[in-house]
Amino acid sequence: MLASGLFYIFVFMTIEKLHQLFLKYPQVCTDTRNIQPNCIFFAFKGPNFNGNKFAAEAIRNGAAYAIVDEEKYVTGEAFVLVDNVLKSLQELANFHRNYCTAKIIGLTGSNGKTTTKELIFAVLSKKYNTIATKGNLNNHIGVPLSLLTIKTDTEFAIIEMGANHIKEIEFLCNMTQPDYGYITNFGKAHLEGFGGIEGVVKGKSELYDHLIANKKFIFLNADDPIQVKKLKAYPNKFGYSSLDNNYYKINLLGAHPFVKLETEKAIIGTQLIGSYNFTNCAAAVLIGKYFKVPMEDIKNAIEAYVPQNNRSQIIEKKEYHIVLDAYNANPNSMEAALEHFNNLPGNSKVVFLGDMFELGKNAREEHQNIVDLASTMNFDKVYLIGQNFYKTHSNFTKFATFEDFSDFLKSNKLKKGNLLIKGSRGMALERILDYL
Repeated sequence: MLASGLFYIFVFMTIEKLHQLFLKYPQVCTDTRNIQPNCIFFAFKGPNFNGNKFAAEAIRNGAAYAIVDEEKYVTGEAFVLVDNVLKSLQELANFHRNYCTAKIIGLTGSNGKTTTKELIFAVLSKKYNTIATKGNLNNHIGVPLSLLTIKTDTEFAIIEMGANHIKEIEFLCNMTQPDYGYITNFGKAHLEGFGGIEGVVKGKSELYDHLIANKKFIFLNADDPIQVKKLKAYPNKFGYSSLDNNYYKINLLGAHPFVKLETEKAIIGTQLIGSYNFTNCAAAVLIGKYFKVPMEDIKNAIEAYVPQNNRSQIIEKKEYHIVLDAYNANPNSMEAALEHFNNLPGNSKVVFLGDMFELGKNAREEHQNIVDLASTMNFDKVYLIGQNFYKTHSNFTKFATFEDFSDFLKSNKLKKGNLLIKGSRGMALERILDYL
């Protein structure tokens, strides 16, 4: 009877009351392996798991409450029954977003989201109490978790929003309700879900659509003709450009190998390789400028930022100089990485390319395009790894699986020099480092 009795107490719990619990226990956990004392455990379901089954374990491990959506798992007062756990988390996050006074900057795009987010965070943190999405928690689960890290004294929250299909950014915007927004770019990412590059532009632009509909403020790269065209008639915007003096002027001075830029006679060096990182840095400069962060602080924040987590990292290992860019890959980022590596000084250059995922019907063509591009460049060796690259035509050495490639590395020592490692997250090409 206890479970049945609690059903009538808790199934009608409002989001307001759930938020009161959250304010008392402001730590959310979704995995019993990472339970924090006095957290609230949300029992998510998936195709192959049911978090409700672990709710009692979460309470035993120190959770203050467990949010479940199956009545039979309610076995005490620490269990809160809701209609749908994920939906309740999302509604709680939206309620909390409106409860706090923080200004929210929404961020999306095909490439560079996480690096741009971290740079903006570094800049704004110089003047304001700022939080940002941790890692890449940028989907329908990660965004609400990010919103719930906002405190009552938080001044800015930078919320990264990812998407692989139409209407996803729209959904995340409705939950997040950003006050400001920035789109890094429109590229060939998640083509399978978006149905082509036109779908990518439409899907990512849902951030613009939300901001315009609500008369909010937009930051833009005014050297991107797509962004300029979409925002031509919209007044609430502030953009940067290296070409158009009608916008805030930021110039790329070089990327040999690290990006260097100039604005207002201030020269900003970085620890980011590749000219493709210029726009990421420029966005941080622009947003810092708009929010009146002193230029010296902007410069110091960007110059101190060091990329991590396999994103354009420079690694010196024994006799190897390694460019590790194995966090993710799509045709645009792959092309940019190859062009940058080709232009680096040095004689010995070896390239390791892993499959690009979520390209759908475009996969064969896009992988062949990358192989054709690499064939025109001055590389000593190119190794192709993965089922998609294995189907391409070239004189490069190909391996259908990483295991086949690792067997090759065990008996073939690589020549010392410069190495580029680039592939989608699922390929986990950082494993190559273990063989050097």
